[in-house]
Amino acid sequence: MKKLLLLILLAILAGGGYLMFWPTPLDPVAYNPPAAPTMEGRWAPNTKLRPARRLAENRLAGPEDLAVDSRGRLYTGTDEGLISRIGDDGDVETLADTGGRPLGVAFGADGRLLVADAWKGLLAVDEGGDIEVLSTGARGTPFAFTDDLDVADDGTVYFSDASDRFHQPEYLYDLLEARAHGRLLRYEPATGETTVLADDLYFANGVAVSEDERFVLVNETYRYRIRRHWLSGPRAGETEVIMDNLPGFPDNIARSPRGTFWVAFFTVRNERMDAMHPSPLVKEMVSRLPKAFWPKPAPYGFIAEIDGDGNVLRTLQDPGGERIATITSVLEHDGTLYLGSLYNRYIGRLPLPEAD
Repeated sequence: MKKLLLLILLAILAGGGYLMFWPTPLDPVAYNPPAAPTMEGRWAPNTKLRPARRLAENRLAGPEDLAVDSRGRLYTGTDEGLISRIGDDGDVETLADTGGRPLGVAFGADGRLLVADAWKGLLAVDEGGDIEVLSTGARGTPFAFTDDLDVADDGTVYFSDASDRFHQPEYLYDLLEARAHGRLLRYEPATGETTVLADDLYFANGVAVSEDERFVLVNETYRYRIRRHWLSGPRAGETEVIMDNLPGFPDNIARSPRGTFWVAFFTVRNERMDAMHPSPLVKEMVSRLPKAFWPKPAPYGFIAEIDGDGNVLRTLQDPGGERIATITSVLEHDGTLYLGSLYNRYIGRLPLPEAD
């Protein structure tokens, strides 16, 4: 009996020592998030996403973002590193293989598909599948997590590097560390120059240019907020918060045909994660555990339409994710919403009249 108790004590001490002292890639800081807002008013739960259909189900792995060409064909990047083209019937064909993890996609002024690849940087893919690397770093710092992008009428590309420290498979480390590793950037095709517009962002994610191109919006996923960076006018060069303390994790953002913006929320706020944030020690200990023991995102389908000042116009939701969850992008085209996801094996499709 004494021997068994001794073994148990040694196991406890060894486990405690591991949790306290084993090396970790994190250097976390304390963050005191505001109390999550109540889901009421414009945020009130609804089931408007539940009529969504599933396009190309089980033919795509993680269609994180979506773009549409002049012929109405959808394009996306997958977890296997593929750039895929999807027809109305759900047929999928491979256009290119980046060898990385393509995330944000949008068509450029020259007709090529621009891709924010988490590993490879900013890319351009032509109709034949040939790939050109446009940018891999700025100010001497290479991109570690090229994430989302949007394109102005003159071909200027605005895009984000979510983190210059952690790569895409390690995005939860960036969440735990709670440091500002993200940047908003601009690529100018005429010169090939990449400029940093804003840095010290907390997981810089979705990017969308306004209809009049006076500003660009960028989501800070791990601060539950959206920033507006002015491109022209008396405040050119300034960056401000237009939405704060959001009820979920904002992912990609895209302009609608009306000049408003669709925000995709990966999930709603996590009470356990918010409770851990004030303690760097607790976050270090969690980082040493297998990820199966980390706080889990609640299954929830959640998108919102906002204006350029951050006013909520409407939300479409699927509490519990019964039909669709973990939405990372929204594309509105010809009266239909197309919903991408980092993890789902399909694209959500929902005609707007049904949503309304």
